[in-house]
Amino acid sequence: MLSRARSRLLIPLLAVALAGTLTGCSLLDGDTAASPAAQPPVGAAAGGPVPEIPTTVAAGQVSLLQRLGAEGPLRTLSVERDGAWQCLDCAGDGVTSRGTLAPEQTERLQVLLADPRLAGETDQARQYRVTCIDALTSSLLTSSGLVTSQDCPGEERPPVAGEILLLLTQATPAEVKG
Repeated sequence: MLSRARSRLLIPLLAVALAGTLTGCSLLDGDTAASPAAQPPVGAAAGGPVPEIPTTVAAGQVSLLQRLGAEGPLRTLSVERDGAWQCLDCAGDGVTSRGTLAPEQTERLQVLLADPRLAGETDQARQYRVTCIDALTSSLLTSSGLVTSQDCPGEERPPVAGEILLLLTQATPAEVKG
């Protein structure tokens, strides 16, 4: 009798966990074929080390995932609280770059990441859906959540996330050269 009760509870729990996992994966991109998880990791084809694509970040950290179109290389930039950054495949050539933001850039980034408006700019809060084909898609992974935007005609970037994106692309080699 006890095992039957456990199995009745286990099935809905597993269903909720699976649904949560699938929903979390689909937030990176509305098209699962173009999601970062669907692409082979940078460097894997060349036998190099396989980079980790972040799925969560702590407060004060941010990761930027960028892709030009569905077939473009995935560029991944991770910035630590102290301003140290690492960029995987920034130029689309599989090379990993490292550096540190200037102190004023690090301070500005921390102010932006702590801005309470950022929580209202997440994909979940905005119910964001990718709408353009072959556009530059930029996803910021923050402790508030994922904020995605595309360089499409008529699409406005969320203000706080837009400032973070601009700061990161100007201060690091994460700018896409298409």
